[in-house]
Amino acid sequence: MTEKAMSQVAVKKSVASLLQYSVAARGTFDEMTGPDGQLRPHWADFLAALATLPDGALQKRREKGLRLIRDSGVTYNVYGDKAGKDRPWELDPIPFLIAADEWRILEESLIQRATLLNLILHDLYGAQKLLKDGYLPPSLVFSHPEFWRPLHGASLPRNTSLVLYAADLARSPDGRWWVIGDRTAAPSGAGYALENRIITARIHPDIYKNLWVERLAPFFLKVHETLRRLSPRQGDMPRIVLYTPGPYNETYFEHAYLARYLGITLVDGEDLTNRGDRVYLKTLNGLRQVDVMIRRTDDGYCDPLELRSDSSLGIAGLVQAVHAGTVSVANGLGASVLESPAWLAFLPRLCRVMLHEDLKMPSVATWWCGQKKELNYVMSNLDTLCVRHLLPSLAQPLCGRNLSSAERVNLIERIMASPHNYVAQEIVSLSTAPLWNMNRLESRPVVMRIHLTSYNSSYVAMPGGLTRVAPADGLSTVSMQHGGTSKDTWVLSEKPVEPITLLRPAGAPSKLVRGARDLSSRVADNMFWMGRHLERSELTTRILRAALASHVEGAGQGAGLAQEETLAIVLSMLSGHSVIGDQAADPPCGGERRNPTTLPQESVMRQVIRIHCDPEHFSGLGHSICHLQRIATVVRDRLSLDTWRAIWRLAETVRCTGRGVISQPDGDLDEMLLRLNEVIQMTEALSGLVMENMTRDLSWRFLDAGRRLERAMHVLDLLAGTVEAGTAEDSPVLDVVLGISDSMMTYRARYLVPPALVPLADLLLSDESNPRSLVFQLSALQEHMDAIGVDRMPGTFTPEQKAIIAMLATVRTLDLESPLSVGCAHKVIGNICREMTLKLRTLSEILNLQYFTHAVETLPLFTKP
Repeated sequence: MTEKAMSQVAVKKSVASLLQYSVAARGTFDEMTGPDGQLRPHWADFLAALATLPDGALQKRREKGLRLIRDSGVTYNVYGDKAGKDRPWELDPIPFLIAADEWRILEESLIQRATLLNLILHDLYGAQKLLKDGYLPPSLVFSHPEFWRPLHGASLPRNTSLVLYAADLARSPDGRWWVIGDRTAAPSGAGYALENRIITARIHPDIYKNLWVERLAPFFLKVHETLRRLSPRQGDMPRIVLYTPGPYNETYFEHAYLARYLGITLVDGEDLTNRGDRVYLKTLNGLRQVDVMIRRTDDGYCDPLELRSDSSLGIAGLVQAVHAGTVSVANGLGASVLESPAWLAFLPRLCRVMLHEDLKMPSVATWWCGQKKELNYVMSNLDTLCVRHLLPSLAQPLCGRNLSSAERVNLIERIMASPHNYVAQEIVSLSTAPLWNMNRLESRPVVMRIHLTSYNSSYVAMPGGLTRVAPADGLSTVSMQHGGTSKDTWVLSEKPVEPITLLRPAGAPSKLVRGARDLSSRVADNMFWMGRHLERSELTTRILRAALASHVEGAGQGAGLAQEETLAIVLSMLSGHSVIGDQAADPPCGGERRNPTTLPQESVMRQVIRIHCDPEHFSGLGHSICHLQRIATVVRDRLSLDTWRAIWRLAETVRCTGRGVISQPDGDLDEMLLRLNEVIQMTEALSGLVMENMTRDLSWRFLDAGRRLERAMHVLDLLAGTVEAGTAEDSPVLDVVLGISDSMMTYRARYLVPPALVPLADLLLSDESNPRSLVFQLSALQEHMDAIGVDRMPGTFTPEQKAIIAMLATVRTLDLESPLSVGCAHKVIGNICREMTLKLRTLSEILNLQYFTHAVETLPLFTKP
């Protein structure tokens, strides 16, 4: 260990004066200081480094951490909270430190516990010897709603049902660690612990480098190796997926993060299907068998056929595939039965029976009310106990000392009505650890979650964990759902630690892989609509900017008839007249409805901008941005960090613009124009990231196909709106159309006259060098469809290819200067716009049927060997 920079007394004095650490009332164990107020030895080096920081440095590091969290998109969804969706993760800059000798004891104790729980699960769904020999009461198991009878006798890969395990630990006032909860179904937190480590190491690079902190990567290497060994099919590349309930789950960020970190596919129930007792991933190129599933979906929701029939998240027939042994699920279905706190009361005896040794780490004292003796004890000592439901998710724990007389009576009645559904536990006095709050250190209650994975017939613990901190002092429970924050957990080593990474070591042989084509239909659908909403957001903003610019310029020069006509036509292009015709004319308080043309132009413009910044308006800018961000969340594992940040900042800019419109309804329109310019720049930057940074795989092709289809329809809408309004050849509306389509400079370079309808239509329809033209979009779509449909029979075309070829032929042979077109350009252009719009909508439906919903039955024309 490095030589101490100062004596412990000097460190304590510096910390007390600079950081003003306040220790909670004694009677609890403080992780940093002993009962005498002296620093614990393993904290000395860390605090010595903190004490040498200049004033304000720790606060700046905290702010840097929050910025990294925001930029990385680390989120935790809080159910029932208006601000809960995609809420930024909370991380304290002060890590939780564990000494090396203490960690060895923790690791040994938890390995024993994981081994015991795995044996119990194996027995419950197998021979059930514990029940037959009387070591477990049958009502504890068979009345439990998470004991799934269809899984009895299910095949267990390598006799391991508990592949991943986590334990929630708290320290008693005498310094001993207790287990207060077992996580056996789909233990979360390992991904957040990894992200906490990455961020904490970045905000404290000097301290992290100088202290010998155990690395987390070796644990995840063992996780990946264990998953590969679980594959029922022997091979070098088993197909491993992470099965998530979806983006609305509280820990969805972690699901996407771990899938990317471990190099596996993130899927939900819609991506998977069961055929012939095997689980398959639905891809664009057919079904691909799944070998191993990391399950993050609750047991009952995994199979609507055998388990919960009301589940829309599961795979019908998954239980049958598990019985057949064709797929390995980690953790095994049915493992959630051991998460009930009632099991804590039976583990000491079961450990002696099954492992022939005492349980090394005690659980918090627990009484299951399904036994008469224990029930009587609970009734007699209710004031000193905390009562929990058998399923913790159904009700919050209730401490007897905090109940009113009526609440106490009600609780007793519920317990006596169904005693087997309740447990009582000793009220836990949590240890405290330092938390940085309001520019000072404060002590707060903490709970630590440690993760383990099965490995080589035993278990391995992650040397670190997810430490959660209570929002206030004196609490006996800690939850991220109720305002808690988190800490990185540093396990200190007694010798230098070698840096280890999941990256392949230099010189190691690698199998080259290019152009994987196993994209799931769900991801393809989401990427396609992500591209459409991205393009729609930019195009809507361009029309808004053109309308606002037209109004501002007209107001400065005195509005004339030409300016009024231009503004009216541009506004009509927004959402097919719905904004002006349906909402802008609505009276605020149920008064007389007025014709929008009679409203003052400035009032109309403010109303239009307000509506378009409202995410609830179905055809507005805010609505498109919300959809873009939602889809980006769903396909988070497919996006680079820079792309994710760009989407997040774009959404935040539009939200800020909307809040500004609402808070300042009479604000400066010139300022609003600058805001719209900023939004356009952000959408263009995002499009640049998509074009320059994304690999040209199938996901990118569907994203860009969505952009091209949306841009093509936009060009047609612009021209159709122009000709339907009967625009004159010299109308200023044509300048606005060129500005919206970003083609003004090209037109001016070619024609030294004011804009005219026919040259403008030719530029926007048939000019293959113009990246905003219809023919340019169709050519790009043709390239994408050719790449996507490479498996077709040679010499044949898919329905989408045929549709695009027909449209390209029409546009490329369009002649607006022919004798038949002279004098009736408006009619010809209008007809071609309507025809192409209908065909593009048909193309969109073809893509939906062929690749996303698979509503059309497709038979292979030939089989590859």
